[in-house]
This record gives sequence, C-alpha cells and structure tokens, in this order.
Amino acid sequence: MEKEMMDNSIEGCISCLSDDCLLSIFNKLESESDRNAFGLTCKNWFKVRNIARKSLIFHFSFDTKVYKEHAQCLPKMLARSPYLKLISLAGLNELSDSALYEVGVSGTSLQSFSLYSCSGITDDGLAQVSIGCPNLVIVELYRCLNITDLGLESLSKGCHSLKSLNLGYCTAISDRGISSIFRNCRNICALIISYCRGVSGVGFRGCPSTLSYLEAESCMLSPEGMLDISSGGGLQYINLYNLRSSAGLDCLGGVGSMKKLRVLNLRMCRYLTDDSVVAIASGCPLIEEWSLAVCHGVRLPGWSAIGLNCNKLRVLHVNRCRNICDQGLQALKDGCVRLEVLHIHGCGKITNNGLALFSITRPSVKQMVDEAMSIGPSIEDLFRLQ
Repeated sequence: MEKEMMDNSIEGCISCLSDDCLLSIFNKLESESDRNAFGLTCKNWFKVRNIARKSLIFHFSFDTKVYKEHAQCLPKMLARSPYLKLISLAGLNELSDSALYEVGVSGTSLQSFSLYSCSGITDDGLAQVSIGCPNLVIVELYRCLNITDLGLESLSKGCHSLKSLNLGYCTAISDRGISSIFRNCRNICALIISYCRGVSGVGFRGCPSTLSYLEAESCMLSPEGMLDISSGGGLQYINLYNLRSSAGLDCLGGVGSMKKLRVLNLRMCRYLTDDSVVAIASGCPLIEEWSLAVCHGVRLPGWSAIGLNCNKLRVLHVNRCRNICDQGLQALKDGCVRLEVLHIHGCGKITNNGLALFSITRPSVKQMVDEAMSIGPSIEDLFRLQ
C-alpha cells in the first residue's frame, strides 16, 4: 500500500513538470538510446521528444521493405517534428512529392535538406520545400533524376540564403537552371555539378565571388563556359576530373584566370595540352595542390612551366603520365621550391637514374606511388551543418 502511494506520488510529480522543464532534461541526455527511452515514457514525453528532435536521417538500405516503411512513416514523423534543422533521406525511390508536403508546412527552422537517389521527387516536390523552407543553406539533390531547371528556379527564388548545393548526376538540368541559382542565391559557396552533361558552363556567367568550391567531374564544359566559370573570381578549389569535350578540344586555358585557385584536380583530362598548363601555371600563383595524373597531353613545355612558375606548389600528382620524362622531372626538381609530396608511378619515360637524381637533389620531397582519386577539402565538411 505504501509502495503504491509512493508510485502515485512520483507519477504526480512527473505529470506536473512543464514542457520547458522536460525539454531541459531531454537536452542533457547524450545517448540516442536514452533519448528514445525518454520518448517511450508516456504520450506527453513522446511529444516533447519529437519537439526536441533536430534531425531526421534515413540511411541507405539494401532491403526494399525498409525503403517502403520509411516512405510510409515519413509524413507522420515530419508532422510530429516541427523544429527539424536537418533532414536527410537516402534511396527512397518510391517517395512521392506529396510526402514532402509536411516539410513545406513546418520547415521554417530547416537549414539542411538532402535527397540521395530519391528519383520519385520532381520539380513540384522541390517547389513545396523551397516555398516553406526559406532558411535552407544546404541542399543535396544527388541522383534526383526528375529535377529540372524549373525545380532549380523554384529553389533559387525561395531559398536566397543557400550556400552549398549538390546537383551531382541531375542529368535533366542545364545552364538555365544554374544561372537562376547564381542570380538569386548570391551567398553560394560550394556547388557540385558532376556528371551533369547538359551544363556547358555558360550559366556561371556573373556568378558571385563567394563561390569558392566547384565539383564538375565528367562534365561537358565548353571553352566559353570555362571562362564564365572563372568570372566570379573567388574559386579556390575546382575538380574537373575526366572533363569531356564534344569537339575533342582543350578548353582548360580559362582556368588560368582563376587567381585565387589553390587546389586543382585535372586527373584524366585527356584533351589537356601544354598551352593550358602554361596558362594555369603562370596565371594561378597561389596553387598548392595539382593533380595531372593520367594527363598524357602534358609534355616538356608544360612541366617546365610548372617548375618555373608554381612557387607555392606543395603537392603534385603525375601518376601514369606517359609524356613526363627525365627532363620534365628535372624542371620540377629545379623549380617548385616548396614541393613536399610528389605522387609518381607508372611514368614509362622516367628512368631509374632520373628518379635517383631527383631523390638526391630534393631529399625533402616525399615520393608516393599511390594514386589519389580525389584531392583537396572534404565534401562532407562543406555540406555539414555548423
């Protein structure tokens, strides 16, 4: 009897706790298991747990049943969690535009919104999010194949504070959509357009100086587009890995006008010529890391220009370059006074004597045989909510 009275007394005290008090208690819980247990205590505590939820993340799964369950429960979870700052949804191919309605209704606190391989989402769904979430600073639409220029226009008109945008594999977009982003989102810092073959680069014309990071792997950029990409004047990192060319021409000379450039990835740019290398080496005085791996068009004039002009270069990648020889390596040895790391392997025209002479003359330069696929800052860091 006494135990029952004590239990009732405790329950009465708990029920008297205000939501603000419960929120204060909940925020002191560090582990996710403790937070989940908190929400299972009673209906009111479940409500408080949902109010306190700041992020909603659905990871990739190899089980199609899991995806279906996620798609079905998402609207409920969104309706119960009105103060989310981050939403990340991956692999939900069956997710429809209607499921994003709750995001638009209660999304004023939302700052980061990510859709990975959610191919069922169209411009209509993105428009709902854009209208209801004006404070978005990070948006990822990786492999959202049904997003077009119309969706990007809606996004740019609703989310002027946008800073980081991932459009990788959004194959239905073009320069028109890119142009609308730059026209309306003047604080954008990071953009990914990898494998967007419909983008030539002319949509970058007049891009803001805040744009400092660009990923454009396997894109089909034009010479005019490359010049427009450099028009903002703020790029410090650019990845042009495996750049394509419809005409089979070198369009990379425009990179030479990027005066603030520090990291440049030109790995597997098969159309790159010495002319562009000379322009880049002489026009980008701040460059610190440069990948020219598998760039067979770079010959002695290019290597000589790098040695002569790249005084701040610390890391250079020349793996599997067919046309770097002992003379080219000597030009790098005699110049590049701050070189710390040289990634070199599979260069058939360099002899053992050439490598030995480089090692003796520049013993402080670390020679590495590994071939780096990506260089520079981490994408995760650029798309992480601060």
